[in-house]
Amino acid sequence: MELKDRIRLIMEREKVPPRVFAETIGVQQSTLSHILNDRNKPSLEVVMKVHQTYNYVNLEWLLYGKGEMVAISNDQGSINSNGDYQPSLFDENPLNSLQRTIATENRKEMPLENKEIIPKEIVKQEIRYVEKPTRKITEIRIFFDDNTYETFRPEK
Repeated sequence: MELKDRIRLIMEREKVPPRVFAETIGVQQSTLSHILNDRNKPSLEVVMKVHQTYNYVNLEWLLYGKGEMVAISNDQGSINSNGDYQPSLFDENPLNSLQRTIATENRKEMPLENKEIIPKEIVKQEIRYVEKPTRKITEIRIFFDDNTYETFRPEK
């Protein structure tokens, strides 16, 4: 089963026509049409937009057709077909998040050094408006598709 067929399965599951699906994931309707009609292969950007919009879809299934369509997940990661725990790429690492909160709670406030405040030099600019002489139209040319043209000059 090709990637376009898996995208079609997601559309069927969501019960949305291609126009609505394209709007929902944020791509042009023509882009989706080209993918579904096998004119173009979906770009990684399109695949990621599908996955971000329908985050219940297993990314490995969407990309390669491996595993189940619906991802089995919990807050910290997912369980693959072998029953092994795999953390998600976008999940926060619970160890790092705990260290971060402890570090911010125990942080001491340090007073700023009193540096001498030096006023900035004031820059004065002078704007000059230069009057340009009024311009007059001297000639207008109109070019035609048969490689001819007409010239018009104002009467003096």
